[in-house]
Amino acid sequence: MPRVSFDDLPDSARVWVFASDRPVAGAAADQLLAEVDRFLDQWRAHGAPLTCARRWTDEHFLTIAVDQSGAAASGCSIDGLFRSLKALEPAIGASLVGGGRVHFRDATGAVRTVSRDEFTELGERGAVTPSTVVFDPTVSTLGDWSDHFETEASRSWHGALL
Repeated sequence: MPRVSFDDLPDSARVWVFASDRPVAGAAADQLLAEVDRFLDQWRAHGAPLTCARRWTDEHFLTIAVDQSGAAASGCSIDGLFRSLKALEPAIGASLVGGGRVHFRDATGAVRTVSRDEFTELGERGAVTPSTVVFDPTVSTLGDWSDHFETEASRSWHGALL
């Protein structure tokens, strides 16, 4: 019972966003989500089951949320989540764990992934602007995720790169 619907969690739920360096679709996405569901179904912190959920969006973004009002995710339990996802990377052909990447929507609405330096260069050329839609994987609560995970660069840390 610890895994619930994403929409059933409170805005105060803690979130972690894992952003893939390339699209993950079809059988690879199915495998990823099946493994994540198996992990979440047994996820515990100090023996207590965690009330948690996941959401997969845009073939790039895995958001894990935990309602910490009953039991909070511990350092060891969070490390277990990271290790589990890292172990899946070779099978899905994409990197989920790691930083330094910027995700944004291009003019066609497709999600693009570039380095921070490349994003700055795109800004210098006018290919991205403060109104470009970006994804902020640093959000820490479900309320923040709902409000500004997908937002304009000017409303996020991305604006400093332009």
